[in-house]
Amino acid sequence: MENLINQINQPDDLQNLSEKELEMLCSEIREKIIQSVAHNGGHLASNLGVVELTVALHRVFHAPQDKIVWDVGHQAYTHKILTGRREQIDTIRTRGGLCGYPNRAESPYDPFNAGHASTAISAAYGMAVAKKVRHEPGHVIAVIGDGSLTGGMAYEGLNNAGRFPKNFIVILNDNKMSISRSVGAMARYLAQIRTKPGYLRAKGNLESALDKLPGVGPSLHRAISGAKTAVKHLLYNNTLFEDMGFVYYGPFDGHNLPQLLEVLENAKHIEHPILLHVITAKGKGYSFAEENPGVFHGISKFDVNTGKKLSNSEDFSSQFGQYLCEAAANDRSICAITAAMQMGTGLTEFAKRFPDRFFDTGIAEEHAVTFAGGLAAGGMRPVCAIYSTFLQRGYDQIIHDAALQNVKVTFAIDRAGVVGEDGETHQGIFDAAFLNTIPNCTVFSPAYYDELRKDLQTALYDCEGVAAVRYPRGGQLFRPYDYQPSGKAFDLYGDEGAGTVLVTYGRLFSFACEAFSRWKKQGISVHIVKLNRIKPVSAGAVEAAKGAKHVFFFEEGIEQGGVGEHFEHLLHEAGFHGAYVLRAIQGFVRHATMQESLHDLGLDADGIYRTVTDTLQNWK
Repeated sequence: MENLINQINQPDDLQNLSEKELEMLCSEIREKIIQSVAHNGGHLASNLGVVELTVALHRVFHAPQDKIVWDVGHQAYTHKILTGRREQIDTIRTRGGLCGYPNRAESPYDPFNAGHASTAISAAYGMAVAKKVRHEPGHVIAVIGDGSLTGGMAYEGLNNAGRFPKNFIVILNDNKMSISRSVGAMARYLAQIRTKPGYLRAKGNLESALDKLPGVGPSLHRAISGAKTAVKHLLYNNTLFEDMGFVYYGPFDGHNLPQLLEVLENAKHIEHPILLHVITAKGKGYSFAEENPGVFHGISKFDVNTGKKLSNSEDFSSQFGQYLCEAAANDRSICAITAAMQMGTGLTEFAKRFPDRFFDTGIAEEHAVTFAGGLAAGGMRPVCAIYSTFLQRGYDQIIHDAALQNVKVTFAIDRAGVVGEDGETHQGIFDAAFLNTIPNCTVFSPAYYDELRKDLQTALYDCEGVAAVRYPRGGQLFRPYDYQPSGKAFDLYGDEGAGTVLVTYGRLFSFACEAFSRWKKQGISVHIVKLNRIKPVSAGAVEAAKGAKHVFFFEEGIEQGGVGEHFEHLLHEAGFHGAYVLRAIQGFVRHATMQESLHDLGLDADGIYRTVTDTLQNWK
């Protein structure tokens, strides 16, 4: 018998299966996802947790007319399998393959690009209003996790969507996790709901009993609606979702497929905003992921049989965590802040050793930045560790609640630059540019572990106001045997006095040095200026380049407003009269391996070599 999964080429094919067959299909989908992620890396635990929910959604609703909007989107692998992309699922997160997140350009079944948290309710509400205004049929469903409910934007969406006069469905996928375990008051509130499932039974029994009373039932039902409120308060002590205008139903078992089908079928006939609370288990169906959902949230290639990652190398994140533990042991003012990324930012050991000085804000980067500003204003020395792509969300707060206050906040910006397989929504290519606009802000970009440690120390103790240390995903790259960092704002390497100067920063210095070794063999003289501090740019670095005939700037960041553009301005102000070539990123960067992306951008060793060599030949 053909596997059931091979019979599903579009969501409508689910209508041909019995409920028993649908449950068998869920098992096949799980196996497919496990094998795909083991081979390519990706988000495993979150996807395994929503298999039944996704199958139920596509059985009951009719996409793409009905819009299913996934918050964050890293749990959409089952969705992709069911919507015509089954045969491509093994290519997920690979160059030219499927995106690891919903992507409008990839499929009409993906109504909204995702990658950052807490956006689904607002986006879905916009689509629902658009349908109403345009008189278009169909439902809109937002699927959001409990972790994303720690982000303030989710409540902005709920607050507005609660006034919608038609059907609008929010599904709360509650797995008690964001990436690390969910934290804060919302996590406690949801836990309270989970432990008091009697509310819905009590509510339903009361409504049913009232409506059945002959003659007076319905009117009595309306008359004592306050009694229902009292029941809710008695059982929950809170009615958050209903107070925001949503009718709350749940909690339901997110792995009970027959129940999910019934609940969703009923939900689509309610002419009112509703919130369905679904309890799922992250990593469901794969024991290693169930036991360690944080580890298997986003994971590199692994052995299916053992659950062990195929690579365990040192990286910048772990080096950062080690340094901060050492510093905190000697300085009780140091504290660490993360936005639901304890493991990813290397702070697990810090959290264990210094629990009173470790703060996980949940997926709430804006709050994390302002909270750090408050800690600093209160006399602490906060270090706020956030991925570059997510720090974008705190731009306003960096300006107003840190830099403007002139308080001592240090940002550890992880995953700066190209990050690879997670693609457009996760590339860390904007931080250098937007930090460049902020007064009272110093930014360092180390290439190696010892430089990272030195820069962190400088940021903590030698910089006034806001300081940031940005570093890439993964480990350090090629390092010339004769390169010794000075600890200053810039370093020089190569042929002093050469007519060709190459300027760069961060890990691109490694690629520049590889290219330099090729030029040296060919008798081509090149002098490399390595910016260790990219804001403010040292006048000495400008002075080292201004006398050259040709200056090439290579930047692993967005070109517009980036360091390269600023350096060109400083050069001309200093009297530079030579030719200037800037090679930086000019648009969004799609998913591929990190090395593939850098190669395509012309920012790896080969790209740097070719750009300089070909340009010099054309200028002869």
